Amino acid sequence: MFNKKEVQLTHSEIGHTLNTGQVFSANNEWIVFDHRNNDGDIKITAGIGIVNAKTGEERTIYKLQNQTVHGPGVGAASFSPVTDRVIFIQGIRNADEHKPYDFTRRTGVAIDIVQPQQPIFMDARDIEKAFTVGALRGGTHAHSWSGDGQMISFTYNDYVMEQLAKTNPEVKDLRTIGLMFPKKVLVNNTQNLENNDGEMFSVLAATVTENPKFGSDEIDKAFDECWIGTNGYVKKDGAKQRRAIAFQGNVKNTVGNTITEVFVADIAEDLTTTKFDKSIAGTEKTRPAVPNGISQRRITFTKKGAKGPRNWLRSSADGSQIFFLSEDDDGLVQVYSVSPNGGEIKQITQNPFAVASPINISPDGLYLAYIADQSVFITEIETGTSHRLTPKYVAPEKLNGAVVWSNDGKKLAYNRYVKSENGVFLQIFLLSRD
Repeated sequence: MFNKKEVQLTHSEIGHTLNTGQVFSANNEWIVFDHRNNDGDIKITAGIGIVNAKTGEERTIYKLQNQTVHGPGVGAASFSPVTDRVIFIQGIRNADEHKPYDFTRRTGVAIDIVQPQQPIFMDARDIEKAFTVGALRGGTHAHSWSGDGQMISFTYNDYVMEQLAKTNPEVKDLRTIGLMFPKKVLVNNTQNLENNDGEMFSVLAATVTENPKFGSDEIDKAFDECWIGTNGYVKKDGAKQRRAIAFQGNVKNTVGNTITEVFVADIAEDLTTTKFDKSIAGTEKTRPAVPNGISQRRITFTKKGAKGPRNWLRSSADGSQIFFLSEDDDGLVQVYSVSPNGGEIKQITQNPFAVASPINISPDGLYLAYIADQSVFITEIETGTSHRLTPKYVAPEKLNGAVVWSNDGKKLAYNRYVKSENGVFLQIFLLSRD
């Protein structure tokens, strides 16, 4: 069990915002954060830092030199599970008052921590026709590494469709998800700072439509995804599906109300060697198409749908269960699980108060971690027994964000505001197993 004595790891009077997952380096030596002091401040945030999980030594590994109140902005950093590389959101380089940081104006940038201040643009961006196969035309966000570190998933909003929607009422800027894998992509005009080459080849992974049919599995939004297992999952027929993403999708029920359900995108093993046609790049009037090597299916059919604070789906390491938030019969947000093959939904937490944060699963698959009742909690997945690990905090020194496991399952990292003479700053805290 965890020692209930928390350790304040950071002390500098800046923000130290942890991402919702994957904040520990592969060897658990470093924790990555961005300099936000409030969740919504990516646009005005210039720096990415790391802190040593043992000594508390802080380092800035990336700082924008052209930061303004309009962007570019950086934030939401995640460590690769296999190398000392982090990826984070960066706004488009020419951000200004006329074209500020926005959902369609951001990209994934990486830093190898041994080479600070040397940005690696991961997903290519090209907003000029004819669009480039393997590049995107908008903004990626919430980057998440696959278990082997070879692929990165993300949420996505398309700039071209956003602009078209301003003159065509039948078109909407619909959020969806995608993935990227190692393969250099060069675009035609990098003199235009709207565009950039990328180290990774990007495709969309979920099909969205402006007007889903009532009662169907069509969706108008795909979002907040996770990789299923560190090495996929086992299908009903016993076959191994080595790569798959679970995501939340908004459907319309039979009376037209929006319900959020859980979906799975199965990814073909030969996707990285596929010769893609131009449809995956999109046109002036269509968003990029999902390639044939990715298939989409719905796995939950509920009355209430997934509900709760903003959260990303989570999977057990063996891929057998996908975890999500929804309301119980008393209207309290609890954690539930379902197989990636669909079927019975199991309620995991039974707390007399609502889960109030994103969730994370321990590497051994035994525990959930989250914030509830302004305390850090873990819950035993098998029994549903919950344990309060910290006191109940009150503003201004309150908990914020997610509780994240180290890769060896021996530590939990989380954010809490700490008051000083100069203000209230978001700091990183650790709990350790005895």
